[in-house]
Amino acid sequence: MRVSQTADGTRITFSMNAPVDYKLFEIANPDRIVLDLHVATFTPGFVSPVGEGLLKSVRTGQRDKGDSRVVLDLESSVRPKSFLMPPERGEYKLVVDLYKKGKSGNQIVKSAKAIEIKPRSVVIAIDPGHGGVDPGATGSGGTHEKEITLAVARDLKRLIDKQTGMSAVLTREGDVFIPLQERFQKARAAKADLFVSIHADAYNSGDARGSSVWMLSSRGASSEAARWLADRENRADLVGGVSLGSKDNTLAAVLLDLSQGATLEASGVVADQVLRSLSKIGPTHRGYVEKANFVVLRSPDVPSILVETAFITNPSEERKLTNPVQREKLASAILDGVRVYFRGAPPPGSWFAVNARKDKTRLASRGSRADDDDSSLNEESIARVPNS
Repeated sequence: MRVSQTADGTRITFSMNAPVDYKLFEIANPDRIVLDLHVATFTPGFVSPVGEGLLKSVRTGQRDKGDSRVVLDLESSVRPKSFLMPPERGEYKLVVDLYKKGKSGNQIVKSAKAIEIKPRSVVIAIDPGHGGVDPGATGSGGTHEKEITLAVARDLKRLIDKQTGMSAVLTREGDVFIPLQERFQKARAAKADLFVSIHADAYNSGDARGSSVWMLSSRGASSEAARWLADRENRADLVGGVSLGSKDNTLAAVLLDLSQGATLEASGVVADQVLRSLSKIGPTHRGYVEKANFVVLRSPDVPSILVETAFITNPSEERKLTNPVQREKLASAILDGVRVYFRGAPPPGSWFAVNARKDKTRLASRGSRADDDDSSLNEESIARVPNS
């Protein structure tokens, strides 16, 4: 926790290793601000900063259910402004700005708006399978898989870029060959929130049909973990915002396992949503998300799925894949599943996260105000918050 002076007031910055839900409210006589941090603890050795500017002093303490409370004692009544900043290398920041109240408060309001961070768009990396010297599967009508995957990927990118709060990047723009490892590395370089690899299935029988969605198997995750831990260049890289290069073997393995576990869990959720969406426009090959050791899905810190749009070896489905209208339906279904996923699990600092908070606020305002009783805390409850 740091305190600094700005041109218009006092800024308090909290650095955290994870996103946080919080509640901030004001109390008068004497003037103070109470900040409740949900499911949060202070790091060992934490010391409250010395008050300066509009901030007289700081008191901190742990509450029930693992929550933490910060009480900001003020020199006078202030106008507070708070916001979460997008994470940088695994560090999250909550900022509380204090502005002095006065009759001519217009300039203060403008300054407060100026420092607000614009919510970022979630980034989806779309990977058109195969390409260049690798044509992929070939349908009975002579259609190459690499052509279909690029066409669907372009449709999906166009639809995503039209959405508020979303943007897309392609791992290949044209008919070029890209090694499998390089594909998911491109997603990591783009700081993608999701990786979607597009393919068209094949079978030795022309009867096989339907879309399918895949995620990485635990075996695939284990083999990739071994490669990361053995490769010095990888260990110096960032996994979930944490550098493994400076850690001993045991700690690096634990950190990588935690990152991979969270990534696999997210991959399973988004894969299920995309499969449900695809089932609404046509048959699915199987009614569940499948798992395999696909190299392109091995990113340790980017949720990743592989979509088999249809069987290119089925003449009926090959015709659909070469039909622009049908391809757009496929792309739209994938988008629907991805959008549902981000609504349910919005990344911190994203447009989806900001609007999820707004929705919560609107719902809360419609209900009883009984839940806000603790905003009028009495002196006894404040007194129970110990000094750090």
